[in-house]
Amino acid sequence: MNAPTAAAHLLPEIQLRDVPQALIDALLARFGAQCSLAQAVREQHGRDEGSLQAPPPSAVVFAQSTQDVADAVKLASQYDVPVIPYGAGSSLEGHLLAVQGGISIDVSRMNQVLSINAEDLTVTVQPGITRKQLNDAIKDTGLFFPIDPGADASIGGMCATRASGTNAVRYGTMRENVLALEVVTASGEVIRTGTRAKKSSAGYDLTRLMVGSEGTLGIMTEITVRLYPLPEAVSAAICSFPSIEAAVRTTIQIIQIGVPIARVELIDRHTVRMVNAHSKLTLREEPMLLMEFHGSPASVKEQAEMVQDIANEFGGQAFEWASTPEERTRLWTARHNAYFAAVQSRPGCRAISTDTCVPISRLADCLLESVDEVEASGIPYFLVGHVGDGNFHFGYLIDPNSAEERTKAEAMNHTLVARALSMGGTCTGEHGVGIHKMGFLLDETGAGAVDMMRAIKRALDPKNILNPGKIFAM
Repeated sequence: MNAPTAAAHLLPEIQLRDVPQALIDALLARFGAQCSLAQAVREQHGRDEGSLQAPPPSAVVFAQSTQDVADAVKLASQYDVPVIPYGAGSSLEGHLLAVQGGISIDVSRMNQVLSINAEDLTVTVQPGITRKQLNDAIKDTGLFFPIDPGADASIGGMCATRASGTNAVRYGTMRENVLALEVVTASGEVIRTGTRAKKSSAGYDLTRLMVGSEGTLGIMTEITVRLYPLPEAVSAAICSFPSIEAAVRTTIQIIQIGVPIARVELIDRHTVRMVNAHSKLTLREEPMLLMEFHGSPASVKEQAEMVQDIANEFGGQAFEWASTPEERTRLWTARHNAYFAAVQSRPGCRAISTDTCVPISRLADCLLESVDEVEASGIPYFLVGHVGDGNFHFGYLIDPNSAEERTKAEAMNHTLVARALSMGGTCTGEHGVGIHKMGFLLDETGAGAVDMMRAIKRALDPKNILNPGKIFAM
């Protein structure tokens, strides 16, 4: 395994490049009040929700149009200065850190719906719009955008990390749901990839190349995504289990017999306790599955009955049904707040989040071995999982000032990734590589594949100014 766990190597490698005053002057001249040098603003744009830290960028440009992004990139390219795209700041793997210095380009003001094509089930948006804003904007069409990573992330950020989340078991990830892009390249040129058509055989699939590139190949300024009809009926349920194994075995059987469940989320007993305290709930403090069913009233009823029968075989109990929007929102809000509930359970801590994903047949083996390991460590943790597609997350709650705790948590993450890879899995199901998983990418894909990625990066960004220091070392 290539990801180091020695304490001296657990922080990002900082190699700051010069940001000349001439560039700052040019940015101020071009953008005026849209360019900020304020320390607080720069610090906000130099951190994400992860546990790594680095110096802030030298300036923040608040882009309001594609032309703004193109002009900022052209100026940065002229002076060989890094640029880091910024959406909502909700990433977890150090994606936003200015490890080589440079400027942040904030696209959060580019948050408009540009066109809704309801007949074709597509919508084109700017990258700064968040998933909640998008669904609010299209709610009158009878359609919705299903990708739900939990945080109210920006659509641009979700594209950049190839996000997925709670609905991926039925609706797929951003990879399957992005049709076309407008992208600003490293030279400041504006290109378009893909179309609104459902399929194409025209040349290289540049859209898929950009989706998941984490801002290292271009900055997305327009995004066309698939929409789906709102289900005629939706029902949610929670079910408690005597053990994590029972909950996971239930999930595996649900998937293997082909129940078209929309969501199936695992929460362990520690996380249930934290969520109860945070959200003022009274959920049974046992391993729990949160499930949701979409379809016609008859199909939803049939799915739910099948799942309940399967759960009963594994000791599932205390089924609670939520059919009204208010009841469903209460349950899913609690799930989405699990991260914040966990962090608040240990004031001052930071969470080192894992993101492994394995084939569904190996989920129980990988998860149970990992639970035993963290229980023995003594480090507080939470566990949630999009277990319908084999993806789960431990959050190791560490004191950020304790080198011992960080070393222990990173060592567990290291072992977990090795375990997942040995079972045919991946080091990151949805968070992306960023800084934190760079070594693991080499273990997963091999040196030849990483060399090919480097070749693509060099060809598209020869000055290495687009979010440098992420995914792999140059």
